[in-house]
Amino acid sequence: MPREDESVEAMEIDGQHQQAAITAVPDGFNVDYLRIYYGKLFPYGDFFKWLSYGNDGKHPGCDQSYVGRREFSFTLENDIYLRFQSFDSVSEMESSIKEKCPFKIDIGPPAKRHAYAQSGNNVFVPVERELIFDIDISDYDDVRYCCSGADVCMDCWPLMTIAIKILDASLRDDFGFNHILWVYSGRRGVHCWACYPPFRLNNEQRAAIADYFRVYKGGENAMKKVSLTGHVLHPFLARAYTNVLKCFFEDKLLLSQQLFASEERYQKILDLIPDENVASELHNKWQGNRRSSISKEDANATRWEQLKSTLQSGKHKGLRRCIEEIVFSYSYPRLDMEVSKHMNHLLKAPFCIHPKTGRVCVPIDPDNCDDFDPTTVPTLSQDIVSATIAESLQGGIRKLIQCKAPAVQEYLDLVKFTVTFQLFLPA
Repeated sequence: MPREDESVEAMEIDGQHQQAAITAVPDGFNVDYLRIYYGKLFPYGDFFKWLSYGNDGKHPGCDQSYVGRREFSFTLENDIYLRFQSFDSVSEMESSIKEKCPFKIDIGPPAKRHAYAQSGNNVFVPVERELIFDIDISDYDDVRYCCSGADVCMDCWPLMTIAIKILDASLRDDFGFNHILWVYSGRRGVHCWACYPPFRLNNEQRAAIADYFRVYKGGENAMKKVSLTGHVLHPFLARAYTNVLKCFFEDKLLLSQQLFASEERYQKILDLIPDENVASELHNKWQGNRRSSISKEDANATRWEQLKSTLQSGKHKGLRRCIEEIVFSYSYPRLDMEVSKHMNHLLKAPFCIHPKTGRVCVPIDPDNCDDFDPTTVPTLSQDIVSATIAESLQGGIRKLIQCKAPAVQEYLDLVKFTVTFQLFLPA
């Protein structure tokens, strides 16, 4: 079987450019646990049904070679990469996963010929692909103060929730996608699989859709990365701002991140105002009130209202978009553009176990994404205990529901996420 470093320059594996060696696994994550997870809990049937898109051999006219032409990549223990894995049936896929026990599974596109034939002089030519998006919370480190890097909590996770709401609505309403899967990455972000009907997009079309969503621009040293031009906002941006971003920024983010609680933090916001005189006026006002008895909570709301009142007063030219630009800078989705622009990018599969956290990469229901909490997602070690207990109990799911043992509840949580995945699948 070809190794990852053999004739694969054109393919990109999700997270490989960022990921350090995954051999240092967290407590509770080990190969024995993983084998039990793949043996008892991984939803092979539903997983294969999704990727078959009806080409499962159960009705006339289906393409029985379809799934076999799709590439899977396995990352094994000690960072061993196995590329161009392919499976013609769910039983073949299940046997291979159980045998190899991959620490990570990535999914690529279907190609013109069988995936395992892509070696030597054979060129891997994708023929179609889901439109995929990758959003990481670490890309928001300049606007969140509770966490940094891969760390996440329920003060900053709503930034991911907002991304789901905005992209999901636009993909459905503006581009006609009606089959969209959102998946927790297992650590610091979310993945989106927009499946069909617009399935056979070429790379140029994918880049155009990704650019449609691109608002946050500029290099690391650019102070202002959002510029909203024109007499009115684009209808998509106007909907995003009115329906989602404005309320989120003012009702949640302002307080959860204490955006105006210190000079260092509010100076970053003032730097987004192009009129230095206006920014200086507000800075001096807030500096003069440092010793007031106003609480930090009130300070955030008060200073934001003062900033809005100043910018919207009409006394200063060229500032009418400044409020929206601040809100977009702090809360609008930040996409990894390269992931979405090319068919050849591999993305982590749902229901993998993240080797750094031990968490299951579970589906997220976009209609109920406000309720999703990444800190309570089932983990590998908990799932194994749960599966063992659940297997020993008699009486089926009704008896399990009546059982209050924490481990059983973990098992039921995983069942709940599996049901979310099943509801996503076509009937």
